[in-house]
Amino acid sequence: MGKDNFKIEGNVPRELMVEQVRKAARQFAMQYFHFSKVLYERYGLETARDLIRQTVFELGVDRSDQLREKALNKGLKTDSVKDFMEVIDLPFTGWIPEWGEDHCPYAVIWREYMKDYPWFKEFATFYCDVIDTTTIENFSKCLSHKIKQNVILEGTECTREYFESEAVKRGEYTYGRKQ
Repeated sequence: MGKDNFKIEGNVPRELMVEQVRKAARQFAMQYFHFSKVLYERYGLETARDLIRQTVFELGVDRSDQLREKALNKGLKTDSVKDFMEVIDLPFTGWIPEWGEDHCPYAVIWREYMKDYPWFKEFATFYCDVIDTTTIENFSKCLSHKIKQNVILEGTECTREYFESEAVKRGEYTYGRKQ
């Protein structure tokens, strides 16, 4: 019996759904930390930073290629944040704005790791910046973005600014080059 022959039925209480999404996010946050730690310990800060930046950049390109195709198939334009949000692939169910600094399950885990591994502070915030910037740049082909506040470091919410970018319009991305 394959996925096409199986119908998902019933309702899941929101509390359980949020818990399950946050469990999955916790596993990802731990994986990203350990991936970073192995590279940092084996190759040092500079080389680890380059390898991680390239890895996260390529993930952002892969994701946004898929999102762009999905948007185009739905008849959407791909030149606005609104279009991007129509097809975004993030499970916002697990991110609870009312929880303030703990709304992001990645931040909860990464702040704990940063206590024992201060070098990870750069890599934790680096993930959000590289993935979010690359995703909007490659999706829109005209916009870029800056994180103004990130709960990994401070505050009770993550805030960002999107803006038109002549460099992106020329195919020049902030964190890498699309192959």
